[in-house]
Amino acid sequence: MKGARTMQAVASWISKKADRCGGDACIRDTRIPVWVLVGYRRLGTTDHEILRAYPTLLAGDLEAAWDYLAKNPEEIATAIRENQEGADGFVE
Repeated sequence: MKGARTMQAVASWISKKADRCGGDACIRDTRIPVWVLVGYRRLGTTDHEILRAYPTLLAGDLEAAWDYLAKNPEEIATAIRENQEGADGFVE
């Protein structure tokens, strides 16, 4: 039973609200989207480095982000792609 409570707590650390970050999945009540953290990880950034860069995050937040990615890979891939395309418009 303890494991179920832990997973429920971790799952609640990810929230999606239409009025925050375009409805993207974010860590708790922050404006830090899961896709941003996944992007850092794909670039080789360690969890420790991410936590140093975002001092308001906890190790459990990253655990929740990686769990969310595992359960929603297409959603995160789409968010990364859409945000990359948007950023490409600023590069000349």
